[in-house]
Amino acid sequence: MPATQAEKPLPRPPARRWLQKAVRLVVAALLLGWLYGWASPWAYPAGARVGFAYGMLHGGLMPMALPSLLMGKDVSIYAVVNTGRLYKLGYIAGINLCGLVFFGSLFWRPGRKPG
Repeated sequence: MPATQAEKPLPRPPARRWLQKAVRLVVAALLLGWLYGWASPWAYPAGARVGFAYGMLHGGLMPMALPSLLMGKDVSIYAVVNTGRLYKLGYIAGINLCGLVFFGSLFWRPGRKPG
């Protein structure tokens, strides 16, 4: 082998890569759960008038509630008074916008494999 070629590092074992991804996922989930618990009182004030903007905020933040719920903390995922049509439309728009941000890149370039 010529001395000018750099030696390639050995690939990591699959179990180690899987463990690293699992640790990253758990750390990210704990961080998002803590952030959601911290922001929840501000985002869901008691007795606030809800409309399209609050609905969109709540819909966009709703997926962040999952780690908190899994950790045993009961957090709000929608306004207490959620009977308005504009709030419900905003909530749906927020959920869809959140999905577009997190999963939309897979649909923009369908030939690319995730990961």
